[in-house]
Amino acid sequence: MDEVDVNEVAHELRLVVGRLVRRARRPEDLPTPQAAVLGHLDREGAMTTAELADRQRVRHQSMARTVGQLTALGLIAPGPHPSDARKTLLTITDAGRAELRSQRTRRAGWLAEAMASELSPEERRELARAVALLARLADR
Repeated sequence: MDEVDVNEVAHELRLVVGRLVRRARRPEDLPTPQAAVLGHLDREGAMTTAELADRQRVRHQSMARTVGQLTALGLIAPGPHPSDARKTLLTITDAGRAELRSQRTRRAGWLAEAMASELSPEERRELARAVALLARLADR
């Protein structure tokens, strides 16, 4: 079997994944930074703005703006920090969970439809195997 140029494959994979993500998005979806914050709060539980900024690798000021937008939409709620009265702990609201679930379902539905209509059964099996490999890389 021919040797694979991992740099070329990595470059192409990054481009293709980016295109897939953009194609699955809808105009009514939350902007990516907002959806990412909801995802972190949903998966990891309550956090401070500083912790969210660290997770997203953005400046505190940028995260504060995103947090303000999500709070105004009623998708997250500020509350007291249990051990430091100077800090605010942010939690996802029921409305935030519903919005996140709706976007995830819509995107997964779009992708499932595309796979069903564009790929043969063997190609779908091949893609399923590739997902396991990508998961291994993501967990590295």
